[in-house]
Amino acid sequence: MPKGIGWRIGLIGIFILLSFLYLTPTLVSKLPSWWSGLLPKDKIHLGLDLQGGTYLVLEVDTQKAVEGTLDIVATDLEDTLTSKNLHFKRIGRTGSDRVTLVLYEKGTADTAQKLLKDKYPTYEQSPLHDEGGFVALDLLMNEKDVQDRKDKAVQQALETIRNRIDQFGVSEPVIQREGIDHIVVQLPGIKDPQRAIELIGRTARLEFKMVREDTQPSAATIPDDAEILKEKSVDPATGAVSEMPFVVQKKSLITGDLLTDAQVRIDSQFNQPYVAIEFNSLGAKLFDQVTAANVGKRFAIVLDNNVYSAPVIRERISGGSAQISGNFTEKTASDLAIVLRAGALPAPVKIIQNVTVGPSLGQDSINKGLMAGLIGVLLVVAFMTIYYKLSGIVANMGMVLNVIYLMGALAALGATLTLPGIAAIVLLIGMSVDSNVLIFERIREELKLGKSPKAALDAGYDKAFLTIVDSHITTLITAAVLFQFGTGPVKGFAVSLSLGVIINLFTSLIGTKVTFDLFLNKGTVKKLSI
Repeated sequence: MPKGIGWRIGLIGIFILLSFLYLTPTLVSKLPSWWSGLLPKDKIHLGLDLQGGTYLVLEVDTQKAVEGTLDIVATDLEDTLTSKNLHFKRIGRTGSDRVTLVLYEKGTADTAQKLLKDKYPTYEQSPLHDEGGFVALDLLMNEKDVQDRKDKAVQQALETIRNRIDQFGVSEPVIQREGIDHIVVQLPGIKDPQRAIELIGRTARLEFKMVREDTQPSAATIPDDAEILKEKSVDPATGAVSEMPFVVQKKSLITGDLLTDAQVRIDSQFNQPYVAIEFNSLGAKLFDQVTAANVGKRFAIVLDNNVYSAPVIRERISGGSAQISGNFTEKTASDLAIVLRAGALPAPVKIIQNVTVGPSLGQDSINKGLMAGLIGVLLVVAFMTIYYKLSGIVANMGMVLNVIYLMGALAALGATLTLPGIAAIVLLIGMSVDSNVLIFERIREELKLGKSPKAALDAGYDKAFLTIVDSHITTLITAAVLFQFGTGPVKGFAVSLSLGVIINLFTSLIGTKVTFDLFLNKGTVKKLSI
């Protein structure tokens, strides 16, 4: 065998073997048990446009996240000033960008200013000013902190939605950030899209608040530190919905952020589902303290500003376990457990685009894509064989190698194949023979100059090399831009195109060259069939 051909044949063979190994899980529905432990198990997934499902674009209300942060700051300042015996009239969020402290006298305000500077060094303070005869001070988030909080809110929302969808059981979902405050969610093959949509968008803010027994909901005035929330109940016989109002403290004693687990259980006495929850160490400690200090009082369990239940604390509850009961069905209890386990969204999300693709449309897309690919392949094969004769057959072999390598690479990456991805593969079929057309035309020019077949072949490949590389690099740059700024199917097109460009460089410059070298180095070929 001529020098330099052996390693190229070996490399081509290794790549073919690896491609088929990675493609096996995609081509074979049931693999033997020993396969998954030793060999690749990732496969090419079908995108939303091919197998049907739901495509959602969500908008995160990032300003609510900023307001939530300021509410926490206000609560923290209340506790801090109280612990230091600094008396104040009111502390609370004002508008959407500041916390206002209203103090009784200037000496306390001066002390509060120093405390705020140490505790929140990045926040801005307003000068002391008069408010109804009292001394007021504003604490403002700077623009950088505001933007950081908004950015984190979108990231947290993305992770929370991903956790919820993973627990919901959707296979191969696509969840990614788009722009400043948008999240794209693709749910291929989903059977109950409406339930998934409700699960994704649910805020699920869990709070435990004390019921104010000293104030009736019908009272003319409600204390500033209290609010009215309602418990909804449904009559199982008639389906009638009734509401019971409760006056509860505005301040939450415990929140759902302290949960570690939530599971659906069945009440043995009434055979009704409920949600059993477990707190982390801090939550268990707080729950123990709250129940110990409030035996005989009512404790409202509030989810998204709705009271689910308001039981009387009969005794101190240690161990960090509690339960949420209400008029649950197994489905609603299961959904509540999922959102509690996955965590609450840091800010409300709004669905601004909802597109459902039916499986029949997906199958139709597959059929049309495959038909387009088949027609493209047949036309290219026919043209190359007729116009370039035996050399055209060599180019067709390179094209087949190109497709095998590309599909193997997609399987190895666990990529998602979309309709634009199929379009990219069809495009690459044309690109693969296009490179050989450049090479063959160079070879023809060299043969017209009277060179031998071997010399013409080498010169043709050498002179076409830079042209082929240049064209592929520009295509690769375009694919990179599409991947960076595109979404969903456009990214699928960019991935297929990028891989195909890299693989095509190998098959057109090395794969086909090996075939020619095997025949020409024997010395029996006097004329190239080109």
